[in-house]
Amino acid sequence: MSLRGFHVLFIVASIGLALMMAVWGGVTWGTARGTGWHLVTAVGSLATAGLLSAYAVRFVRKTREIGLK
Repeated sequence: MSLRGFHVLFIVASIGLALMMAVWGGVTWGTARGTGWHLVTAVGSLATAGLLSAYAVRFVRKTREIGLK
């Protein structure tokens, strides 16, 4: 596996983990044990997943431009 491929795999795994954290925070916030920090976790994790997705697209486009495959 190339360094580029490993980097893309790592980004995708990070997006998945951020989405799982967002789901966990949202579900926990909706229970009787939920606090405001769970909501903050959910929103922050969603923002992180969005930023990582934008970074992944930009990274793939840039590496294609410079000829890495």
